[in-house]
Amino acid sequence: MNQLPDFRLERYFSRWEFTARHHMTASDAQTMTLGELLRLADDQDRAAFENLPLSYTETYGDPALREEIARTYERADAADVMCFAGAEEGLYLAMHVLLGAGDHAVVITPNYQAAETVPLALCEVTGVALDPDRDWALDLDRIRSAIRPNTRVVSVNFPNNPTGKVIGAADFTELARLCDESGIHLFSDEVYRGLERDPARTLPQAADLSERALSLNVTSKSLGLPGLRIGWITCRDRDLLTRLERAKHYTTICNSAPSEVLARIALKARDMILDRNRALIARNLPAFDAFFAEFSDVFDWQAPDGGCVAYPRYLGPDGVEEFCTRLVEEAGVLLLPASIYRSALTPTPTDRFRIGIGRARPEEGLAALTQWMRTRR
Repeated sequence: MNQLPDFRLERYFSRWEFTARHHMTASDAQTMTLGELLRLADDQDRAAFENLPLSYTETYGDPALREEIARTYERADAADVMCFAGAEEGLYLAMHVLLGAGDHAVVITPNYQAAETVPLALCEVTGVALDPDRDWALDLDRIRSAIRPNTRVVSVNFPNNPTGKVIGAADFTELARLCDESGIHLFSDEVYRGLERDPARTLPQAADLSERALSLNVTSKSLGLPGLRIGWITCRDRDLLTRLERAKHYTTICNSAPSEVLARIALKARDMILDRNRALIARNLPAFDAFFAEFSDVFDWQAPDGGCVAYPRYLGPDGVEEFCTRLVEEAGVLLLPASIYRSALTPTPTDRFRIGIGRARPEEGLAALTQWMRTRR
């Protein structure tokens, strides 16, 4: 196995995430306090949290939590769900279970870095780029052409981070069928599901489309509860889940008991939390539209289809890397430049940056950004 490279996003965040005055590139929706979450609990779950023994939990996850997760799927039950310490652990262990020397994977770009670097440390990987000139379209023919006899995994992420792209449901269903036809596991990162601007565009979950597919999700993004560190994989191939359980024995073994109860409360209130977060994004978007309209000569802006991040183009002559560096150093406004999303698999745009639209009260950060931009004119 090859050594994993530095995680560019986390290195960048370790420098700026908690020191920049205006965190304008957050990938999670607005969070809530522990007290706010507990107020959403029924009497039984509140008592369960207050009287919880701080002991080991089941490797698969709390049975009651897995029941709640399963209710978000059409064709899965609790036995098809395994919980992890966030989405990252699920992704990491799934790739180690599914891939080895001599195998091949297909991964879309741009992506969350681990989606390509973990497979690359294990086997050969082919990238298929979303097309920025066609609204980040996914070309299924390119996926089909990338598949080899030894392909074991096709890895996708919609709504996509960082672009916010949501492909059509027909294309996603066809992708699942193509993977099944070729005996491939579709690994679908669905952590932003539920934050589509048009709910009619919400994709089916991969685990509902195929017994071989793996659906990855987490409390961190759409629900805005990253501090819980609870993610999960749903897959109807229970032999594969057994292999994942054995892999988890070498990492976290089990999840945090308090976090599992809190995640259960959040899942029961899921519809209300998602409604709140979609409404927040809808309220925020006019402020972002107004900012980018004022500086339309410098930015090419398009609101995302889903999720709470967007990936505008920077048109300034200094380039996006210098723009983001000077912005955070001089104005304390944190954005993520395109270099964070460069890929070893395909060319990726070098003039983009990630901006977050899912946090409450973005006006202060936008005001600082506006003032800084005006001083440069």
